[in-house]
Amino acid sequence: MRIPGVCVYGGSSNHVDQKYLDAAYQIGAGIAKRGWTLVNGAGDTGMMGAATRGALSENGKTTGIAPEFFAQPGVLFEEGKDTVFTKTMRERKAFMESLSMAFIATPGGIGTLEELYEIMVLKQLGQEAAPLIVLNLDGYYDSLLKAMHDMEEAGFIHETVFDLFDVADSVDAVFDILDKALAQSL
Repeated sequence: MRIPGVCVYGGSSNHVDQKYLDAAYQIGAGIAKRGWTLVNGAGDTGMMGAATRGALSENGKTTGIAPEFFAQPGVLFEEGKDTVFTKTMRERKAFMESLSMAFIATPGGIGTLEELYEIMVLKQLGQEAAPLIVLNLDGYYDSLLKAMHDMEEAGFIHETVFDLFDVADSVDAVFDILDKALAQSL
């Protein structure tokens, strides 16, 4: 039986409200408590670092994927024993996807949006079937979801796009979705 890898996307900035970092830490810890592997971008800061610290707090397994040019002081999670290096950002994302049976987009910036939309597109094209969850903590992604509804109204996306992902407003809601989804696939 394959141990599920759960990929967690999120911003790399520490200059955010502590509630976001706390949520990422709780997600990492929750993944580890379930015996799953945390897969992320190997960053030391922001949501990535918080999720990794959460997983390690529960003696969990983590796999961080980083392009070689990230190997500089203060960028990568130094205590990470399972960091895999790629040549490019594209290779990084593809490798993260290959290790993962589920994806969580936590609050972040343009890199997180790129990753979120890439998984959505792969799901829409039938190239990915894994669960995708958007953590909309305190309405963080409300404006993005509204923009997507505006795109639907304008005819650029079909309403079925909203079936490609789940929206969770709390860490508990993330795991309610994941526990059911991964139980079916194991």
